Amino acid sequence: MTLHNRSKYGRYAGGPDPLAPPVDLAEALEAIAEDVMEGYSPRHALQEFLRRGGRNRDGLDNLARRVQQRRSELLGRHKLDGTLSEVRKLLDTAVLEERKQLARDAMMDNNDRAFRELQLENLPQSTAAAVNELASYDWQSSSAREAYERIKDLLGREVLDQRFAGMKQALENATDEDREAVSEMLRDLNALLGKHRRGEDTDADFREFMAKHGQYFPENPQSVEELVDALAKRAAAAQRLLQSMSPEQRDELMRLSAQAFGSAELMAQLNQLDGSLRALRPGEDWSGSERFGGQEGLGLGDGTGVLQDIAELDELSEQLSQHYNGSTLDDLDLDALARQLGENAAVTARTLAEIERAMQDGGYMRRGADGDLRLSPQAMRRLGKSLLRDTAKQLSGRQGRRDTRVAGAAGEQTGSSRQWEFGDAEPWDVTRTITNAIRRTRADGGDPGRGLRLAVGDIEVSETEARTQAAVVLLADVSFSMAAEGRWVPMKRTALALHHLVSTRFRGDRLQLITFGRYAQSMDIGELTALPAFREQGTNLHHGLLLAGRFFRQHPSMQPVLLVVTDGEPTAHLMGDGESWFCWPPDPETIRVTVAELDRLGRAGTQATFFRLGDDPGLERFVRRLARRVDGRVVAPDTGDLGAAVVGEYLRAHFRGRAYDDDWAAGI
Repeated sequence: MTLHNRSKYGRYAGGPDPLAPPVDLAEALEAIAEDVMEGYSPRHALQEFLRRGGRNRDGLDNLARRVQQRRSELLGRHKLDGTLSEVRKLLDTAVLEERKQLARDAMMDNNDRAFRELQLENLPQSTAAAVNELASYDWQSSSAREAYERIKDLLGREVLDQRFAGMKQALENATDEDREAVSEMLRDLNALLGKHRRGEDTDADFREFMAKHGQYFPENPQSVEELVDALAKRAAAAQRLLQSMSPEQRDELMRLSAQAFGSAELMAQLNQLDGSLRALRPGEDWSGSERFGGQEGLGLGDGTGVLQDIAELDELSEQLSQHYNGSTLDDLDLDALARQLGENAAVTARTLAEIERAMQDGGYMRRGADGDLRLSPQAMRRLGKSLLRDTAKQLSGRQGRRDTRVAGAAGEQTGSSRQWEFGDAEPWDVTRTITNAIRRTRADGGDPGRGLRLAVGDIEVSETEARTQAAVVLLADVSFSMAAEGRWVPMKRTALALHHLVSTRFRGDRLQLITFGRYAQSMDIGELTALPAFREQGTNLHHGLLLAGRFFRQHPSMQPVLLVVTDGEPTAHLMGDGESWFCWPPDPETIRVTVAELDRLGRAGTQATFFRLGDDPGLERFVRRLARRVDGRVVAPDTGDLGAAVVGEYLRAHFRGRAYDDDWAAGI
């Protein structure tokens, strides 16, 4: 006999998929950094990304919109006369069957028949009043009596279904023993809640109650507090259901309730239960109401369920808003979200929560001395790498030059090799490169003997000991016109790309970032990235050049390289007392001291490049004259090409005296 093991596979349902790939933070980090560079705080930028979502993922705003749509759909589909309509149909059936029986019964006394027909003919228009009036009627038709008894049964199941979900279906065709078991459960429940209100209950009391009556509580509460929570939410929804009805509907149902199972004790037990739940959970919404406007009738139990859904949707809406103090996406009730919007919505929310947690706990954000969140050095490195990759793609589009790098120019070889990366000046390790190409060709099913085609990923370079080569200053104009003309973020992206290139590919170089507005100041990359736009007039290039000269003098053995990004002529200079003098149009003294400081840098052998943004003729003439004085260059890039222009000029200056090929960027 051969036994075959069969396995059945399905969707993992035990929480987050343990085999799912880690969440990709690249898109989130880039979007957050973009907002930070626009002037938002990292905290606000993170919240904005979570609200907007990504390219292929909903954000909180869209989930909140779907929650509101679901709420409107429930209110717009239903009306609250379901139970009254069912009772009316059963009542009409009972009366009709009784009249038929009276007409057929030839043996009945005519006076008795006439009295009964008159009684049926003059029943009150009110459904509740008619049902109550017929409570003592001696039915002649068995089918009529059965229909009337079904009214009592329906009302009993509905009022129980209001407090205990699913009771209407569970008690259908119930026996007297079944109804007595429910009554016993209510008595025991009220006794347990009474002891709990007085602080006299024990865990044993709860366990004993659940062992006896647990089948009535599919929520499977694990404590009396969880039991109260579940019951109170349902009872509060039942109360809101009644308050959502018209006064006439509400009065009808309250009067009909007396006929539930034909038992006054049932309503007394339920009223006692409601009182206990109100006392134990006063924070529930016991007084609210909703306006229903649909055509689909709801019974008491189903209507209570809809009100519970609406309450749950309102809680989700509050959680998704994240407007309360201390809010995080870990507050989201993912089970409720899945119930209301489907499993995909819960997966989306879980992913957003993972992004929030990873950004805050994964090292991409850290708290500054002021307690606010800031992008961490790790985040700056990752963002700089991404921006440098974008810059490399722009550089790779330039045509016309070939790579003629000089072997060994970057330093002494160490004997090791590594994969080639953008900006590497080291010579190729030919043996390792060809070996990599052979392995890749074989892995792809090709025959190396029929020829090889090198790919960028095959290339390895010989590692060299880094040599200190250049002291580089990026002078960035931060006057308000830069922000007003849409050049603020491109300037920051340029600084990030250049910073990453120098810090990872040319570690022997030294880079200083200097901003100049009314005053100039040296900044680290994090400060520059988060720098807000100031509405302060002044373009103090003079002060920026002074700080650049100080930096160059701190590194006398390095080649000084000056990169100036500006969109305006100098309108301020630093006076002897350290104050900034501003004047528009530019004061002759401002021009004189600015030119004098540039001449001083030129005499020290500084390689200078000016990046002119905009089409101002005065600025064009001015920077051309400045560049001519120090044998420098002027580049007028489009704003979107600023990063590639600055990085390209840095590389050109770095490899001055040797050929430099922009096609290095190809494939990066």
